[in-house]
Amino acid sequence: MMCGVTTDDLTLEVLKSIRDEVRQTNGQIEQTNVRLDQTNERLDSLREELSRRIVESEVRTSTAISDLAGTVREMTALLRNLVDLRPRVERCEQEIDALKQRLPPAPH
Repeated sequence: MMCGVTTDDLTLEVLKSIRDEVRQTNGQIEQTNVRLDQTNERLDSLREELSRRIVESEVRTSTAISDLAGTVREMTALLRNLVDLRPRVERCEQEIDALKQRLPPAPH
């Protein structure tokens, strides 16, 4: 026995110290859990916002692609019409030249 302190007293003090540290650690763990929950909520919110933005972007892209496809179809049809008219225009020009040659020369 040292200075009036028994082994039981020392053991009790060590156990009390361990208990206090465990409580402190539990408090820190609880604070960490609260912060993790808050972080998870923010991440969920960001994920939902990103998902919404991606869907909106995909809709805009899809609309733009559809519009572009329509424009390409229109241009293709226009070019086909121009190509189809080319032989007719050339024939008309040849006929105009032939008619000009049959006319008497213009007086000066």
